[in-house]
Amino acid sequence: MIAYIAGRVVEKNLNEAVLDVGGIGYLIKASRFTLEALPMIGEETKVFTYLHVREDAMELYGFASKEERSLFLMLLNVSGIGPKGALSILSTTSVADFRLSVVSGDAKAISKAPGIGAKTAQRVIIDLKDKIGAEDILGYGEESEDPSLAGKGGISSSGQDAIEALVALGYGLAESTRAVRKVGASEEADSGLIIKEALKYM
Repeated sequence: MIAYIAGRVVEKNLNEAVLDVGGIGYLIKASRFTLEALPMIGEETKVFTYLHVREDAMELYGFASKEERSLFLMLLNVSGIGPKGALSILSTTSVADFRLSVVSGDAKAISKAPGIGAKTAQRVIIDLKDKIGAEDILGYGEESEDPSLAGKGGISSSGQDAIEALVALGYGLAESTRAVRKVGASEEADSGLIIKEALKYM
């Protein structure tokens, strides 16, 4: 498997981009979030990749982070979800929001993706709910080797403290995380103030 490709952006549109690596142009299909994270045409970047091989074609998929690629691979293991469907879901919702939707059982949010019906969305939740833990929701696992393509779902340590406090008060993890994300707490913010502001959204 090709783990990643580093090269110069020569083309990008709504569904794919082309990276020039040593004079060879690699056509890479990607989600809306990854394409938006790519730098301007002519600049260097790196994307994590997955090569999908079929009898009649080989397609290269690119991702802004290892987390997005990991979720893409998880989705491919869900019955009825192929590369096109997986990319559709990841183009409709961010990595962080997708994890929240799975943990909270929000099939409606997942079914907003083009080509994904209510039954398929429910199947996604059933198949992936046990594979996504609290540390994923809180953003502990967010990482990217390329700062320009870093995941946007991380939460500051004070924000994580606020989420844990809200959960201790009896609120759900997904509900608490969404509220803290809406507050947009910085690393320097006081957790008590974050809790106060988050409660306005709950």
